[in-house]
Amino acid sequence: MSVPRATTAAELEARVRADGLLRGAVVVMYSGGRDSTCLLDLAARLAAPVAALHVNYGLRDAAGDDEAHCAAVCAGLGVELHVHRPLRPERGNIQAWARDQRYAAAARLALARGAVVAAGHTATDQVETVLYRLAAAPGRRALLGMPARSGALVRPLLAATRADTAAYCLERGLAWREDASNPGSLRGGIRERLLPALQELHPAAEANVLRTLATLRDEAELLDAAVDAALASAGDPPRVAALSALAPALARLAVQRLADRAAHGDAPAIGARAPQLLVLAAAGGSASLDLPGGLRATVAYGRLRIERPRPPRLPSATRLAVPGSAAYGGGRLTCELGAALPIGDGTLDASALAASLEVRPWRPGDRMRPLGLGGSRSLQDLFTDRKIPRERRAQLPVVLSDGEIAWVPGLATGERFRVTGLTRARVRLAWDEGA
Repeated sequence: MSVPRATTAAELEARVRADGLLRGAVVVMYSGGRDSTCLLDLAARLAAPVAALHVNYGLRDAAGDDEAHCAAVCAGLGVELHVHRPLRPERGNIQAWARDQRYAAAARLALARGAVVAAGHTATDQVETVLYRLAAAPGRRALLGMPARSGALVRPLLAATRADTAAYCLERGLAWREDASNPGSLRGGIRERLLPALQELHPAAEANVLRTLATLRDEAELLDAAVDAALASAGDPPRVAALSALAPALARLAVQRLADRAAHGDAPAIGARAPQLLVLAAAGGSASLDLPGGLRATVAYGRLRIERPRPPRLPSATRLAVPGSAAYGGGRLTCELGAALPIGDGTLDASALAASLEVRPWRPGDRMRPLGLGGSRSLQDLFTDRKIPRERRAQLPVVLSDGEIAWVPGLATGERFRVTGLTRARVRLAWDEGA
């Protein structure tokens, strides 16, 4: 079986024109590569007004040359170029940061111009995306790939291969830049090694993946209709009994749809936890379960809700004298000082404490040396070990002495503040949440 020839520039333009994704005001995300160069030229021919966004991350030695190239191409096409130069973070996932910067900057520019955002993803990118998702996040969504339109984002080149865009640029006399960093990325590995291996097995491997993808998208419309019908009959919010009566696959899809609605988009895959969610009602009353993506499932009176909890309002920091008392949040902290106070949660060696203690909410990254655990632990880990609900964590007072965590009620006492046989005076801290 021979590999199909690349389309001509006229054929590709006619196909994109017929799809109608490039019309009116458009902001093209323009890297300077072959795909985005092809897209930019098509947008200049089919849409108006057109602007281009180039993000110079400053991550490569050639970043300045890339920007200059983009400026020259835009000038030749009569397209307005906007350049965004974000500050590189000191840590974290650089690829995720770059993607967030790119899409956020494009969304801001498009909103100001009343435009859609056009991305240069091709059929080749579609295949790479499906293969990547299958390996990294298996599930039904992995086989649906990227849609041609998602809100204000359009992908006019999803029917064109990377060979098509290269042929278009060559025929139109358009130069492009090659990103030397691509082969080292995860997607670059798929592009440089996995796809060629598949094409050795079958020369039409890429086309076959795309045909399968198109079939699955058609079938997904039927599944989506079945999920909508199931949720409509289960009520709003849906009755757990009605969801439990569904076929397991349909119940799983229904639960995922509830999560997607709560996330206002594609939530992390949680459908596999559908059985766990549906048994929450068995205990009676109400119960909740934290889900990926900051979502929470709650069953109350036989109905299931999946929501994104609002961040709790944090209590204001305060000071606590030794001895003394202080209001904190909706409760009160008290501090007694004496030689024979009973030993228990909140009993500390007075000589290890400052005369005035800081009281504040916990912060991500907080660590302490808990009594008896032999080492440093994060409060996050301690909360998880003690099964402290997330909504309660923000309300607990964290008591510090000279910047070191001395006590968190119901959680731990700092090792350095332990009462020993040499302790002459003790401090007894108490937390009354309802005071």
